[in-house]
Amino acid sequence: EGIMSGKREKACGVDVHSKFIMATILSTDGLKLQKRFDTSQEDLLMFKNWLKENGCHKVALESTGNYWLPIYYVLEGSVNFILANAYQIKHIPGRKTDALDSEWLAEICLKNLITPSRIFTGDYRELRSLTRTRESLIKVRTKIKNQVTHELEAACIKLSSAISDVFGKSGRHIVDGLLNGIDLDAILDSVPSKKVKANKEKIRATIQASLSSSQITLLRSLLNTIDAITRQIEEIDSKILEKISSRSEDMKIALSMPGMGFISASTILAEIGDFRDFSSANKLAAYCGLVPSVYQSAGKLINGHITKHGSPHIRGMIIEVAHAIIRTKRISKLKKFFLRIKARRGAKIGIVAL
Repeated sequence: EGIMSGKREKACGVDVHSKFIMATILSTDGLKLQKRFDTSQEDLLMFKNWLKENGCHKVALESTGNYWLPIYYVLEGSVNFILANAYQIKHIPGRKTDALDSEWLAEICLKNLITPSRIFTGDYRELRSLTRTRESLIKVRTKIKNQVTHELEAACIKLSSAISDVFGKSGRHIVDGLLNGIDLDAILDSVPSKKVKANKEKIRATIQASLSSSQITLLRSLLNTIDAITRQIEEIDSKILEKISSRSEDMKIALSMPGMGFISASTILAEIGDFRDFSSANKLAAYCGLVPSVYQSAGKLINGHITKHGSPHIRGMIIEVAHAIIRTKRISKLKKFFLRIKARRGAKIGIVAL
């Protein structure tokens, strides 16, 4: 910046909408240019030329949704691209109206008041898209599984009280047999698991009624959907495996932790991106929103609940891993830590602390 101080500085603020962008160039000597562009590739290239013609090499825009991505792809490498975090710029004083307009962005960019958000590039972004898609597919599948359990219970088939997983091998064997109208004894005699077979009488007691034709149609449809989603998840898993192979060292470190499996490790690594962006463990924890918020009361600093800034995906996964750690039989250092806090503050706070 020092070299530039003799010259006049210019910055462009971009207000991004789904169909168009509004751009404003401001300079330190009071120049103001404003122009609207569509979000088509053609128009975005015109926007790039407009910046070039006006000698503007600094562009700031807000990181809402994925709307900023096409603009980033067009401008990458030709300007200093600053992605502003909505939460951070909202708290910069001097803002008059609620709407985030391009002029205000240009102004705070010119004054260097924006702390740029991290931008995930290439493989990092692709890996994160894969793990997030996987997460949403799991959510949909769980919802449909609950619907199946609900439909079976409505038909007086309460399998879940006798079998640990209705959607496991034996569970599906029984449900598919019932849908195909096979005799219950024949179904139970051919169950693949010896353990489940030993529970024959208990299972028989949970099946009180037979299914009507419309219930069969509905359950078949739901089960086919579950199977289709499972296949998609498996496809995504093999893609994740492919993408993460370049980070085998990171993966080894992540998997060395108790409670961590391939999926949780790859999700956490995908959400972190390049860990070298963080100068300390505490900065990384803050990025995940897992550090306590601090507030002042009567001159004393008090730690409150976690800030919950940053990615909810990584927080959810880290908390899942924490649950896995406390379920392990082995009393590890981490489990001891949890038990100590649980005794003092309760299980919920213990999990988050862990």
